[in-house]
Amino acid sequence: MERPELPLPQLHAFAVLAEELHFGHAAARLGIAQPPLSQQIARLETKVGHPLFVREPGRVALTPAGRELLPAARRALAGLADGLAAARAVGSGRAGRLRIAFSASLALTVLPGVLGTFRERYPGVDLDLREMTTAPQLDALRERTIDVGLLREPPDDDGGAGPLGFRTVLTEPFVAVLPAGHPLAGRRTVDVAGLADEPFVLLPRPVGPRLYDRITELCGTAGFAPRIVQHAVEWQTVCALVGAGLGVSLAPAGIRRLRLREVAFRPVEPRSARTRVAVAWRREDRSPLVANLLAAVGGGGEDRAGGDAGRTEPGAS
Repeated sequence: MERPELPLPQLHAFAVLAEELHFGHAAARLGIAQPPLSQQIARLETKVGHPLFVREPGRVALTPAGRELLPAARRALAGLADGLAAARAVGSGRAGRLRIAFSASLALTVLPGVLGTFRERYPGVDLDLREMTTAPQLDALRERTIDVGLLREPPDDDGGAGPLGFRTVLTEPFVAVLPAGHPLAGRRTVDVAGLADEPFVLLPRPVGPRLYDRITELCGTAGFAPRIVQHAVEWQTVCALVGAGLGVSLAPAGIRRLRLREVAFRPVEPRSARTRVAVAWRREDRSPLVANLLAAVGGGGEDRAGGDAGRTEPGAS
């Protein structure tokens, strides 16, 4: 990069003297003695090749060359000030662009609170939000196409040695998703074992392997393997298919907020069965934007969907 022809300290001294039109006052404002100020102006005039000030007893005035230079000097100084302010804002995480992926069901639970808190604290940050299921989020983090993920049932973090970090944001119980006219819809709670003979509608395993396994494990503990007749990528679609009579499902409790007329949501037994929501990031990422988002997320909370909250899973971190 080429060195600027006119050093900024000289431009600053010139702009202050142009405002004060008095060497003593300008020197005091700059916090320097008058001789160094005179030297700065003399060096600048040498670079320009013309006098910038008329110096007469009791009078200092701009020359035509000085009047021509002054607007450019002010623009240069203002541009530097703006650049410094922008650099400080980005360096502190108060500005910049943060790419956040989230599982669709989290728009019903944790996402609004996280985004609201972050936006309140850092209104100058541009948020790039991307709806994405768990497995693609993990790939996107590794490929550096997102900065942070909010997902369900993250993989094990290898004791903190893996490239991705995970922090529990909340855990929430499961609910049975039933057609509104189903006999079990009249109960306050549903034992998972009571769904053994029902056809199931579930997410396909590749989009969320750990959650899929968590649900099938819940069924296995109740003594049966779910008979899956239909898959759907989004929980809203799962619930719509249940409402159409294609089967039943087990889902995170936050899904109740969909409020579908054709669907009944009932807490399940055992109540200890819960699903984990976590924030994920690259451990090596030292971005202040990511650090600020993690601070806004917090962690370790209980169900925020209301209703059947329970204790956070032991050992959640």
